[in-house]
Amino acid sequence: MPRKPRISYSEAFFHITTRGNNRRMVYCDDVDRAAFLRMLERIARRFHWLLYAYCLMGTHYHVVLHLPDDGLSVGMCELNGGFARWSNFRHGCEDHFFGRRFSSIEIVRDEHLREACRYVVLNPVRAGLVDHPGDWPWSSYRATVGEELAPPYLAVGAVLAMFGNEPRHAIAEYRAYVEAGLVLPTPGLVPGAVPEM
Repeated sequence: MPRKPRISYSEAFFHITTRGNNRRMVYCDDVDRAAFLRMLERIARRFHWLLYAYCLMGTHYHVVLHLPDDGLSVGMCELNGGFARWSNFRHGCEDHFFGRRFSSIEIVRDEHLREACRYVVLNPVRAGLVDHPGDWPWSSYRATVGEELAPPYLAVGAVLAMFGNEPRHAIAEYRAYVEAGLVLPTPGLVPGAVPEM
């Protein structure tokens, strides 16, 4: 039975997740991760995506993005397909790289956008890989709090605006909000988000 086509959107927020086929490692090393982020930057620029958060894990990745124009499916196809071809060539593989097509959950309320951003940057902590989100170099957390240069596709100003108008205060509030999530139970889907069928 054919898959249903994705609904086209513009001016929407999404939490995107893509997993390796059969939970295979998507990133074998830091060269893979850096190449993926370069591809993500190129695709974000081309399709005018603004990322609010991202995290590269071993077997999957998460992205929270604002989509000003329709272009989610085409952009994701180019990102995942391009990285799969690059990685298979680099590592001498011919396997099916990613599992099912990407998961996209529309985020419809501001508090759910905040929670999705927190959920994404806490992924490596909840997986037991690090003790604090700032210890994981492959997420947007450090750029959002000003510990490293933000890539042009990362909407740091928009993220911090959800926490206050003055930059230092907003960074402190963002840090506190993320760290408060360290003691919360691991959430499933963000409450109130709309799963795409």
